[in-house]
Amino acid sequence: MDQLSSMRTFARVAELSSFTRAADALELSRAVVSTQVAELERHLGVRLFHRTTRRVTLTADGVEYLERSRRILADVEAADEAVRRTRLRPQGRLRVDVPLVFGRYLLMPALPQFTARYPELSLEIQYNDRVIDLVEEEVDVAVRVGPVRAPNLVARGVCPARIVTCAAPAYLARHGVPSAPDDLRRHKLVGYLSNATRRARKWTFQKGTVRKQLKLPFAVAFNAHEAPVQAAIRGVGIIQTVDVLVAEALASGRLEVVLKEWSAGPAPPISIVYPAALRGSTKVQVFADFAAELLLKMRKRVDETLAHPA
Repeated sequence: MDQLSSMRTFARVAELSSFTRAADALELSRAVVSTQVAELERHLGVRLFHRTTRRVTLTADGVEYLERSRRILADVEAADEAVRRTRLRPQGRLRVDVPLVFGRYLLMPALPQFTARYPELSLEIQYNDRVIDLVEEEVDVAVRVGPVRAPNLVARGVCPARIVTCAAPAYLARHGVPSAPDDLRRHKLVGYLSNATRRARKWTFQKGTVRKQLKLPFAVAFNAHEAPVQAAIRGVGIIQTVDVLVAEALASGRLEVVLKEWSAGPAPPISIVYPAALRGSTKVQVFADFAAELLLKMRKRVDETLAHPA
């Protein structure tokens, strides 16, 4: 027995004092209406109606059950309506995880626009340079650079990132511009320490069929992605990093790309990632759309900068 459906049928019979009129109103056969009420009575172990050939009236148990049924049905309708409103108008808490540089330089300036567009959303944003388990840490949506392999996640690819090698103009003026990857051994280099291995990542270069992976000496290395960028901007040395992280610095001329004729390895994807269980969530989708818009604007700006340096 579908108790909720039977409860709705019982309430309509009680309101109309007729099985026939209730069947018409519910667009069911009279037999189905009678069966549902009878099943409900068997389930409850009481009679809900006095039945005669001329009229249908509630028993004392029926009066009490109708009052309670109406409250339950009203609560169910309110719950349904709340979910429908949420799908049309995103609301509630949304937990977001983004890389530090994306959050600071792309998301933060655009945040007033997002919060004005969706005033009923309550955002909890964490800046993070490590890959976390979204489900375990109860995060709704994240921005990721690199492949996403977890089977319980949906990854919406937005655009590729590129690996670039760059330095501050002031540094290059003092130390010269490298013309080949091996020239880097004579320069001050700023590296990134993997949080997994605690070792500095090797730098990769490719030109045609020639591919080089260099284990280079670093003047300084950090375990956070933004730190090498800030060090390079201040003239500490040359860095190799994902262009997302240096988009603003390249566009403003605080950094410039070197070894342009050498590709610095395959482009990692930039994705919006969320748990598969939230695939239909409106609040997740509106943030995913907004983040994708910011990333695509960044991609266009970097491409224009690399094509026409400042």
